[in-house]
Formats: sequence, structure tokens, C-alpha cells
Amino acid sequence: MRGRAVWITSAWGILLAAPLSGLSQRPASSATSAEAAPAASPSASSTATPAPIPPTLLPTPIAVVSTEGLKLSGAVDLGAGKAVIAFGGSVTAGEKASTITLPHRGNMRICPMTKVNLTADSSVASRLRPGGSPGLMMALDQGALEANFQTGENSDVILTPDFRIVISAPGNAEVQVRLGDKGDTCVDNRGDNAPYVTVNSVFDGGVYRVQPNQRVMFQHGSLHEVVDNEKESCGCPPETLKVADNEFPVAQSEGMVALKPPPPNAVKKGVQEAQATAVLSYDGAGGGQVQAKVATAPVVAAPEPPKPAKTKKPGFFHSIGRFFTRLFAG
Repeated sequence: MRGRAVWITSAWGILLAAPLSGLSQRPASSATSAEAAPAASPSASSTATPAPIPPTLLPTPIAVVSTEGLKLSGAVDLGAGKAVIAFGGSVTAGEKASTITLPHRGNMRICPMTKVNLTADSSVASRLRPGGSPGLMMALDQGALEANFQTGENSDVILTPDFRIVISAPGNAEVQVRLGDKGDTCVDNRGDNAPYVTVNSVFDGGVYRVQPNQRVMFQHGSLHEVVDNEKESCGCPPETLKVADNEFPVAQSEGMVALKPPPPNAVKKGVQEAQATAVLSYDGAGGGQVQAKVATAPVVAAPEPPKPAKTKKPGFFHSIGRFFTRLFAG
């Protein structure tokens, strides 16, 4: 019988071919027990509970911020007076600066009246190592922010309408950025161990590196108009700032401090202000031109009260006249 094979049903219901010589020493009961072994139920694996994901593999939120005195929007999880931004959202500070906590990295301060959009840099998602975290992207339209966090293997980016400011390792970032309404962008790279900070122009394509302990002002959003000894701070105004003191004039111009209401117009006493009335007319047949006629009321001065007449005291010649009148009349 050497060279022949027999078919045996395994415990998983699969037919196995084995040479007869290999089974000549095995007792017959072993084959029977193999055939009698029950097959594994296919429904057992389908109903099994999946293993929980280890905490180290769960995504770390990019920011945690208090909900007091600010506005939030986006993918935000609220609870216990705090907001957790998992993947992206925006934070708008009120009349006071707001501090955002960046887990395992540090914090960022958003100056008054400033809105910052936060999101994780998805461009490096495919290159992340296990346990690695992407860089943080911060979009700023107007106002100022102060970043104080540890740099990672992936660069952090601050986006403005004119620039792409890249913060790269190594170093501990103490970067301040202020953006004005005319595109004036102030960048301050503080500290002797400052990170590698480059300012990339969105339109011109040029690059400017901000050295450690250097404060630079890019006027009108251009790399060609650079002031490398900017005197005004690039960060938030002092907390004790008063509008009347004018200690931080840039804060007023950048909208980070509420302006004092202007005093009423001073008008001279007895003078009525001129009033103008504008009438707009639209002529569709005449090329769609809008014409304005302004009628100005004349300035009317209130009549001044009459001055009292001055009474003259009788002089020397008046007394002589009266003497002769009495003399001849008598």
C-alpha cells in the first residue's frame, strides 16, 4: 500500500491528502476522532467585539481653550467651561486677550479683537510616523497673536493674506505676529534659542528669514519694503492700556483697542450749523449714471442783543454853555 494516499477531514472542514505510509503507524481511532471534531462556527468571529484602540493611537486635539469672553466656531467639543478643538476651528477674542493651550507643546495668546483659524496641517498626514503629530496652521486676517510653544518635527505655519510664515525646528518658538489693515506685517522672533522662521511671499515668491531676536516690519505686505528695526511691539498691547494715555498707538489703528467716542462738535455760541441735504437720482436711459444734488442751508447767525447806550458825562464846555444860557435868559 506504499505510495497511496487517503483523504482526511480536518477540524476546519478541509480535506487533507496524506500518504498512506504516514498513517500506517497511527491507530484507526485517530482518524475517526478527527472526523468527529466539530467545525468552528463562522458566526463566532463575526460577533466578536473589536479590540479597543490604545490611548496612544487616539488623535490628540490641537487646542484647548476656555469659553469665557470669546467666540468659537468649527469642530468644537464643549464641556466644563472649556472647548476642545480636535481638527479645526476658529477663535475670536473679545476685549481681552485669550490664551489657547496646545497639548504637549505650550500655548498661544490671541490678542483682543483678533480672530484666528486653527487647523492641523493635512499635507504631512501621509508622512507621519507612528505617534507623530502634524504641524499647526494658524490663519490671521487682522490683529495679533503670540506663539509660545515647542517646535516639532513638522513645521508650524502662520498664514496671512500676503505671507506664509513658517516656524521650523529646532528651538522653542516665541514668535509674535501683528497684521494691520494695510497689509503691514510685524514679525518678532524672540529668544537666543529661537527657531528657524522664514517669511514667504504669497504673490512674489520671495523668502525672508527672520533671525533670532530680530523684529521686522513688512510694509504694505511686501518683502521689498522691510524695516528691520521696528520699534512697536508685534504682540498684544498691555493689559493696563488706557485709550487716553496713548501708550500703544498701534493697538488703536489695528483695532485691538476700543476707541474712545469722539466729543460732540463744538459750535460757537449764537451760530447755527450749516445743514446739507443730498438728493440722489438715477437715470437708466442716460447710461446708468447717478446724479447728486446737494442743497446747503445758509449759515444763520443769531442776532446779538443791542448794546446799552453809553451816557456821556457833562464836560467843561457843556457847563459853560449852561452858564451863559441862564445869564441871558434871566
